Amino acid sequence: MRVFFDVDDPWTRPGPTRAECRFDVWVAVLFYLLAALSLEVARSMSMLTTVSVPIWAQHAVTASAVIPLVWRRRFPVTVMVILQLHLLVVSVWLPMIAQQWIMLVVYFLALVTGMAWAQDRWALLWAVLASLTMMFGGTVWSFALGQAWEQITSNFSAVRQPQGLFSFATATTLLVLMVNGAFFGGALIWGRSNWRGARRLAVMQAQAVTIEKQAEDLRRRAVVEERLRIARELHDVVAHHVSVMGVQAAGARRVLTRDVDAAATALSAVESSSRQAVQELRNLLGTLRDVSSGTARADMSDLVDRAPEPGLRDLPALVAQSVRPGFTPTYTLVEDTPGALDTVGAPLSLSAYRIVQEALSNVAKHSTAKRATVVVRVRRHGSSGISPYVEVEVVDDGSPCGATTGTGLGLVGMRERVTSHSGQLDVGPRLSGGFRVRARFPLEPQLVPTALTADPARMA
Repeated sequence: MRVFFDVDDPWTRPGPTRAECRFDVWVAVLFYLLAALSLEVARSMSMLTTVSVPIWAQHAVTASAVIPLVWRRRFPVTVMVILQLHLLVVSVWLPMIAQQWIMLVVYFLALVTGMAWAQDRWALLWAVLASLTMMFGGTVWSFALGQAWEQITSNFSAVRQPQGLFSFATATTLLVLMVNGAFFGGALIWGRSNWRGARRLAVMQAQAVTIEKQAEDLRRRAVVEERLRIARELHDVVAHHVSVMGVQAAGARRVLTRDVDAAATALSAVESSSRQAVQELRNLLGTLRDVSSGTARADMSDLVDRAPEPGLRDLPALVAQSVRPGFTPTYTLVEDTPGALDTVGAPLSLSAYRIVQEALSNVAKHSTAKRATVVVRVRRHGSSGISPYVEVEVVDDGSPCGATTGTGLGLVGMRERVTSHSGQLDVGPRLSGGFRVRARFPLEPQLVPTALTADPARMA
């Protein structure tokens, strides 16, 4: 019983809209016209000769059944109970009018609407039990004290011999109960189906709103992630090239009067680094342009001529640019098979390049190192429990030159790049002296990204 009437369901059906309320008014008007027409047709066929009340009273009884339909969806349980009480009274008082087909449709509609639109399901349950009691109570009353028994008796006297299992009176009584049961049960099942359909629609609408909200959150998150990526790239490009230019310019100033060739070399490195910085910034900021706008079409040549993002193949040039008076970095490539470096994907190659770039920039700004080694290791074929990987390592022989003025964004950027590729990061001083930055990226995706401990004291 509780399950059928959904009394434990937390969902509450919203009330009718204004359009639905206006529609109910027109439904009541239509049913009144049909009921009045049906009543006159029955009178014209001499079917109401036994009805002793005046014609106006007959129409008043019909109208009193139809008028509550105006509020059938605003007060579904109340209207259902009122019309079931109306059915009980009219069935006992004027059974021929209660049995008009349009009147039966009105009572049926009240049951369906009550079951479909009731917001308080407990009140609905008790109202249905009360209506069931009134319906079958009215049937028993009609048989006991009304005209139904007299009609059955007169019809039975005209029957010579029953041809079924039951007597004529018993069969007629069972037929009345079966029809009433089908009438009542069909209305409840139809109304419950309507309520369940409205609930499914509400759930689907709520799910659609949730999906749209999640999609908007995903779009917003994608924008934030793209902004973070651009900010990380800008930091790496600007921090490296500006620091290199500053160090090279300082070296040129120191040796300008003593070694013109060394000063010229340092200034040439400044020029080259500045050009590369401008080129990389142009490439990066070009992704922010709206190429669909009219003003951007004039600069399409810039987008076409942009150089590709740097990668592991560009590390020798990066190391060469880091050379300055008193500091000599070296580059070494270790491959288990020739050409293994070319098989590394572009996103991973870019991340490894930026980590080396950041490490060399930190050596220039925060270290007294005279030498540094950059090693790239590519292992395409795993063995002995070691999966394929690409690894970059930057090791210097210096020590921190005083308190750092860095912001810590370099270390954060390294961690984000390594984590995005499910790699490992090892940053910190060595026991034998110097500082090491090592990042290892699996060439096969890992399930859980891992980042090792790092010392932020030397990172910008």
